[in-house]
Amino acid sequence: MTQELGPRARALSLPYYEAALPAHDRFHAKRVRDVSIRLADECAEPVDRDVLSAAAWLHDIGRPLERTGEIDEHDEWGASEAAALLEAEGVAADRIDAVERCIRTHSIRSSSPEPETIEAQLLFDADKLDAAGARGLVRLACIVGERSGRAGEKYALIDDASSSTMESAGRPDVTLLQEWARERLDELYTSPGRRLGESRWEFMNDFFAQFERERGIEGER
Repeated sequence: MTQELGPRARALSLPYYEAALPAHDRFHAKRVRDVSIRLADECAEPVDRDVLSAAAWLHDIGRPLERTGEIDEHDEWGASEAAALLEAEGVAADRIDAVERCIRTHSIRSSSPEPETIEAQLLFDADKLDAAGARGLVRLACIVGERSGRAGEKYALIDDASSSTMESAGRPDVTLLQEWARERLDELYTSPGRRLGESRWEFMNDFFAQFERERGIEGER
């Protein structure tokens, strides 16, 4: 069962993503899975890659229900749902617990518990890194589209107004993307995650500089 845990979790997760919007769909889950394994390969300490892979596939299965208001917190609900799915598959209790801990602590919300295991920290980092770099810019733009106008807000917010110290009112959406990405990169736990984050941030800085030039602030060259 150990070697089958990651692929089994993938199969279990896919139906939950059928109603997902692009920012949190199965392709996001796959990117998080791939990046988390890449980070694991750069870690000096041992990593249970099968637990990490399973958690990555399952970490956002609650997002569609959270979006429609059927549940309050996708991380708490997703952890419990993943545990039930894996238990039904006969996965050992200790491995279920490990996956559950990863999912429960992957959110950037201020109310989310701190990720303590290396697998949980790698999942957290890989999830946040999907909001950085070229793909991260596209994904963040999708999130702006999904959340703008919610509850009368002109600009999108990160989950809710209490979960971020950022002030977004009156600022162009590109500034919001810059703040979102930097906020996430500042929270990374692992050395491999921070290294990849800074590489992606360099690209984003170039993008934002070009954006300002195109707005005529510095003049296009």
